[in-house]
Parts: sequence; C-alpha cells; structure tokens
Amino acid sequence: MSESHRPLPSSSPDALPARVDHLVVGAGFAGLGAAIKLDEAGERDFLVVEKADSVGGTWRANTYPGAACDVPSQLYSFSFARNPDWSRSFSAQPEIEAYLQRVARESGVLDRFAFGTALEDAHWDDDAQHWEVRTSRGTVLARTLISGSGGLSEPKLPDIEGLETLQGELFHSACWDHSIDLKGKRVAVIGTGASAIQIVPSIQPDVAHLDVYQRTAPYVVPRLDRRYSRLERLALKHVPGVQKAYRTGVYLSREMLVPGFTVSPRLAAPSRALAKANIARGIADPELRDKVQPTYEIGCKRILISNTYYPALAADNVDLVTDRITKVTGDAVVTADGVERPIDVLIVATGFHTTEQPIAEHIRGRGGRTLAEVWAERGMASYKGTTTRGFPNLFQIVGANTGLGHSSMVFIIESQIAYVVDALRTMRSRGLAAVEPQRVAQDDWNADMQRRLGRTVWNTGGCSSWYLDDHGNNTTLWPRATFTFRRLLSRFDVEAYDVEPARSQPGTAQPSTTDQPSTTDQQGALA
Repeated sequence: MSESHRPLPSSSPDALPARVDHLVVGAGFAGLGAAIKLDEAGERDFLVVEKADSVGGTWRANTYPGAACDVPSQLYSFSFARNPDWSRSFSAQPEIEAYLQRVARESGVLDRFAFGTALEDAHWDDDAQHWEVRTSRGTVLARTLISGSGGLSEPKLPDIEGLETLQGELFHSACWDHSIDLKGKRVAVIGTGASAIQIVPSIQPDVAHLDVYQRTAPYVVPRLDRRYSRLERLALKHVPGVQKAYRTGVYLSREMLVPGFTVSPRLAAPSRALAKANIARGIADPELRDKVQPTYEIGCKRILISNTYYPALAADNVDLVTDRITKVTGDAVVTADGVERPIDVLIVATGFHTTEQPIAEHIRGRGGRTLAEVWAERGMASYKGTTTRGFPNLFQIVGANTGLGHSSMVFIIESQIAYVVDALRTMRSRGLAAVEPQRVAQDDWNADMQRRLGRTVWNTGGCSSWYLDDHGNNTTLWPRATFTFRRLLSRFDVEAYDVEPARSQPGTAQPSTTDQPSTTDQQGALA
C-alpha cells in the first residue's frame, strides 16, 4: 500500500480541511462506495469521516465467533469490484472485511478518509447554503452531507432490571470482548436472531454451560454453504463470463422469493418446509422441538440460515429458556417462573437501533430541528429512502424503507449512490446550491410505501419484529423487487424537489471547478 493511501490513524496530527464540496459519514459499503463513485464522476473534493480506525463498517465491528454473511458471496460485493477470490459460497466476516480493505486500497480514494473522526453535530446554514459539520477533530463546511452510517451501526441493549448490577462479564455481540476466555464458564446468550444463531454453535463446545434466552422462535433454514473447489475458483477468476453468469443466477433466484413476502405467505411454502425439516434433522427431543417451532408466518421476522444452531441447542450443556426475563442479579438471570440461573458471562445479542437511527440525533436541518425530532412525530420517512424534507443537500444511504429481507444490500447501496451522484451532476449543470424534496413528493412516496407494506407478511404475519417502529409502521423494508428500486432511482428527478440557485456570499462553500466527465456509467449494473 502506498504511503498516500494509508488510512489516517486516530492520533493523526493532520488537520481536517476547512471546507469540502461533499462530506461523507461512515466507511462501510455505503461510505466507501460513495467515495469511489464520487471520485469517478469528477467530484473529487470530498472527505469521508469514520469514527473507527479503518474501513469495513459492520464487517469491521462485528467480530464475534462465527460471524458470517447470510447473502451468497457472489452477490455480496460491489458490481464494479466483483471478487473472484471468495473461498466459500457464504463468506465469513474476516473475508468480507479483507475484501473491503482491498477495494479501498486499490481505489485511490483513501487519501480523503479521516479515521478516528466521529461526527458530533451537523447543522444546515440556510444563509450560507452549506452544512457546518462538527467532528471530534474539528469543524468542516460542506455543500452536501452524505450519510453512510447504516442501519446496523448502533447496538441496542435490552431494558432489563438490574443489568448494570451484574458482577460477571457483560457485552453486546457487536462489541465482542476477545480478552474474555469463555472456556469452562457459565454463559448466557439473550436473543435468538441472526447474530445469536452464529454465536451459539461457535461457543457451545467450549463453555461449561450455556443458557439461550428465546423470546420468539425464529425460522431457520439450512445454510447451503460449501468451500469452492480449486477448479471453480480458477473459472471464476479467469474464464470470461463465468462470475457474471453465477452472480446473475444468484440474484434472480433471490428475487423469486419476493412474492412470498409481498403477495401471499402460501408462496413461501417451500421455505417453510425447509425450516421444519431443519428442526427435525437437528433436534430429536420432542419438547425442545416444540420450543423452537415458530408460531407466525414465515418471513414475518428475518429468516435465518444455519446447519449447526439446532444441534447446538440439543447439546447436553445447553438449555433453551423461553420464560420471560424479569431481572438480572449480581450473578444470575431471573425469569418469570422465579428460577435463578447463575452465570459468569452475559452476552447480549439483541440487535441494533434500526427504526430510530442514532445519527439522526446529530443532524439539524432548517429551523434547528434534528432528524430524530422530525421522525419522532410520524416515524422515519424520507423521499426514495435518500432525501428528507427540511434537510437540504442531505443524502442518506440505507435510509427509510431501503432494507431487504431476501437479497444483498449492496445492490440497494449502489442504486442510491447512483441517484446521489446524478443529483450532484444536476446541481452543477443547473447552478443549484440546494435541493430538498417537496412535501407532496415525500408524503406520496411514503403513503405508497405503507400501502404496499400493509399487505406484506412483515406487517400481517403475526409477529413483533424490529421492522416496525413505535407507530406500527414498517419503516425498514423495501416492499418491491430490487430492480424496481434501481429503476425508480435511475435518475435524479429534480422536478420532485424544491431548488435554490447558488448565491455568492462570504463564507459560502462554493462548488469546485472540477471538470465533469461527459458520460459516466453510474448504475454499475449488478449482473
């Protein structure tokens, strides 16, 4: 890695630039992808701020035992940087993090990344027509603010009495403490979501005893994972068209799952049969089988994949506890039936803040109101999941109703990045200093979202999930095919926006004079 591409350490003495055209928050798939595409489009005056010390986002932070992706490897990469070197059909966390680091090194954009730099506050200056962004290393003025902080970035702790009184070790799955040796310990895991079903089989052989606390039984289908043969890897890397065809086939097979979520649960019958067979194959005890049988429609909560979770639950040193937790004492977890189960280590695998993204508390738009305050009234709502009324020149990647229950979020991320880059091109060509979605456009978009979501299994399947907010709205998932999302964001529809021409004022962050390419393929078609 050349010296100019080395990430800035958190203790870097280099001062941040006083102003940039674009400030990007986060260095995961979203932030890195945005930086690369901004650079390709000639928008080279940007800064990416990242609170951690390297790129990776979710895949840098989540290092718990067994951490892996539940989207097939061939689909889980940028379309403009496909990876022929995946070792398995489903990739583990270290491999995904290494892929992102490699892409970052080879992209030539790392000289504009500031690591160890957290966003503390950002507010829109209406007179100067720019964002004033205060970070842990200084203040930066920017024409646009692009948030790539993601929806799975802030761990969520359960509201349990006495959690702070525990005398043993306590940590969230997303903040795994590798200094703690679990061997021979009494361990409890709270949660049975995507992280928990990877952690439980990974630690079960080493611990003295493991209690797994389940509130709702998930659907778990087999993980069709395997190591690629040497011949396959050679073909994927060197034979033209092989990886493209493989990727396209995986993508289309995933899209076939959408009707089972959005039209009728009956169409998901094959997946339900796979889940039931997975239970029968992994658990012999009838009582335990009953405990892990879901009682809602498949797809209402996230469908999980594992071949090892059920056998781990059936092990002699594991108890699945379905009674409600009432409190935690100094050395035990107490359930509603009065039973106290002693523990040495408590692992909380209760997910993330998704319907109330933490960064929203630090972004202030017109009138000084934060995103969090605006969204508290009616729930998280934006236009095309990317822009929000009252927050000019704010672009959010992986915003409201952009999540997926079946396919790769990288597809959504690339679609949004293309929309943002086209917005910047439009602003330059028309001499615009600010764009903000019209109220009617945003309201119509979100009304259509909730109308479509109202008939989906996510809303009607008989479960309580993190997809729904406190208002009962599903502000998390996209209710249509992913290629429809890409089509709807294929161009920046300036007619749906209120726009302001640029005003030359002292202190205003003016557009740079960087020449723009006449044509740039911003779509990066998945296949």
